[in-house]
Amino acid sequence: MLLKATAICIVIAAAETLHGIARVRFLNRRLGDKRARQVAVFSASAIILFIGWFTVPWIAPASRADCLSIGALWLALMLAFEFTLGRMVFRMPWRRIFADFDPTKGGLLAIGMLVLFATPWIIANWRALY
Repeated sequence: MLLKATAICIVIAAAETLHGIARVRFLNRRLGDKRARQVAVFSASAIILFIGWFTVPWIAPASRADCLSIGALWLALMLAFEFTLGRMVFRMPWRRIFADFDPTKGGLLAIGMLVLFATPWIIANWRALY
């Protein structure tokens, strides 16, 4: 189950990377970087739920605890991906990376990460998997 969950997390990371590229290319020009990031959290959450709709049944969680384990794995892997990408690829300072998670600074990424964590449980309940 965890191997399948890891594979799906890679799919989610790829989809979110493409989503980020589209955000920079199309939304940043119209809304500015900060507002585009805020708007994109909600479309990114929809992408995660969409991917989850089709893949969580394949992962086959047998319980709520399984769903929470998958969500925790996805969260840990995605945070590692976000931090690595921000620091190593885009050379962002830590304060800039953490600002994306801080609602007092307009960052809404914590909402997206909460959706990511909850997606296996949400989908399992919507689809009555256990």
